[in-house]
Amino acid sequence: MELFYLIVFGALGVIVATLELSKNNKDRINTSSAFNSFKNNYLLVYSLMMAGDWLQGPYVYYLYTTYGFGKGDIGQLFIAGFGSSMLFGTIVGSLADKHGRKRASITYCVTYILSCITKHSPEYRILMIGRILGGIATSLLFSSFESWLVAEHNKRGFEQQWLSLTFSKAVFLGNGLVAILAGLLGNLLVGTLALGPVAPFDAASCFLAIGMAIIISSWTENYGDPTESKDLLTQFRGAAAAIASDEKIALLGAIQSLFEGSMYTFVFLWTPALSPNGEDIPHGFIFSIFMLSSMLGSSFASRLMARASVRVESYMQIVFLVSSAALFLPVVTSFLVAPSTVKGGSISFSGCIQLLGFCVFEACVGLFWPSIMKMRSQYIPEESRSTIMNFFRIPLNIFVCIVLYNVDAFPISFMFGMCAFFLSVASMLQRRLLGAAERSGPLDKVREVEAEPLNA
Repeated sequence: MELFYLIVFGALGVIVATLELSKNNKDRINTSSAFNSFKNNYLLVYSLMMAGDWLQGPYVYYLYTTYGFGKGDIGQLFIAGFGSSMLFGTIVGSLADKHGRKRASITYCVTYILSCITKHSPEYRILMIGRILGGIATSLLFSSFESWLVAEHNKRGFEQQWLSLTFSKAVFLGNGLVAILAGLLGNLLVGTLALGPVAPFDAASCFLAIGMAIIISSWTENYGDPTESKDLLTQFRGAAAAIASDEKIALLGAIQSLFEGSMYTFVFLWTPALSPNGEDIPHGFIFSIFMLSSMLGSSFASRLMARASVRVESYMQIVFLVSSAALFLPVVTSFLVAPSTVKGGSISFSGCIQLLGFCVFEACVGLFWPSIMKMRSQYIPEESRSTIMNFFRIPLNIFVCIVLYNVDAFPISFMFGMCAFFLSVASMLQRRLLGAAERSGPLDKVREVEAEPLNA
C-alpha cells in the first residue's frame, strides 16, 4: 500500500507543478516592487503561523489516544475547542477592530504557544485548558491576519485586484506547501526520530515564536474604526446590523459556516473513516497528500481570479457541488463495498476509494479559501471586519459542537451524508449571492460610485 500513497502523491505533485509552470500572461498579475515587498513579508508571517497550526493537525487526535482517551472523551475536547472559539474567541477576535490587528496577531502567537505547552500533560483538565486556548487562537488566526492584510493593503494604496494575488499565494503556501512540509516534518519527528506525539507541538511553538518576532519588528498597527470610541457591545450591535441589513453579507456568512462546518467535521472523521478496523495508515503522509490536493485547488483559484471576466461568485457554485459529491463518496462505498472485518493491516479497498474522494474535497478547500477571502474583502465593511468575520464563526462552531457531541450516536457514513447535504445548500446560497451581487455590485464598487460626486 505504500506504492498506492506514492502514486497518488506523485500524480498530484506533477499536476500542481504543470499548472504552475504553464501559467501565461493571462494567468498573472503585473504588480509593483513595493507591493511585492509587502506581499512577501505577509506571506512569510502567514506561512510561519500556518506551520504552527498544521504541525499540530495530524497529531491532536492521535496524541489524545496515546494518553488513553476514547472517541467520546476526545470528542468533548474538540467540543471545548470549538465552544471556546465561539464564546471567548469571538470576543477576543472582535477586540482587534478596536485595539489593533497587529496586537491581535501577537495574541494569537502567545495563546497558541501556551496551548502547545499543555499537550505535555496527560491530565484531562490540562488538555481541556489547552483546547480552550486553541479555540481562542483559531478565531484570531482566521480573522486578525486577514483583517490586517486588507486594511494595510488599502492604506498603502495598492490596486484591489492585487489582493487576490496575495490571497491565492497565501493559500498555496500556507495551506499547501507549508502544510505538506509540516506533515513530513511531523512524520520525521514522531516516526523516524521517535520523539513522541508531542514533538510536533514543540516544533509548532518554535515557528510561532519566530513569526511573532517578525510581526513585532516589521508590522504597523491598523484598526477598524479609529474615529469612534466604541465598547464591545456597540461593536457587536453594529456588526449584527450590517449582517441583517445586507443580504450579501448574510449569505456570505451562511455559505462560510456551511462549508467550514463540513470541513472541520471532515478533519475529525477522516482518520476513523480510513482506518475503521485499526488499519495502520501513515497519518503525516496522508495529511501531506491532502495538502498537495489543496495546493492544486489554490493554483486553479489563482488562475481564475487573475481573469477579470471570471466572477468568484459564479465558479464557487460548481466548487460546492463537487465538494458535496466528494464527501458523499463514503456513503456510496458503505452500500456498494462490503466492509472489512480484518483487524489491523493496511488500508482497505474502500479506504483507497474514499482517500481519492477526500483528495478531491481538499482540492475544493484550496479553491474555497482564496475565493472566500476575495468575497469577504469585497462585501464586509472595513470598520467592523474582524467582528463580522468572528460572527460568521458562531454558527460554524455551534454546528461542529453538535456534530462532535453526537459523534458516537450515528455511523460515520451518516455524518458524511449530512456534510454533503450542507454543501449542496451552500451551492444554492452561492447562486443567490451571485444574483444579489449582480444587482448591487460588491462593496468596494458601491463606495467608488458614492464617492464620485464628492470628487467631482
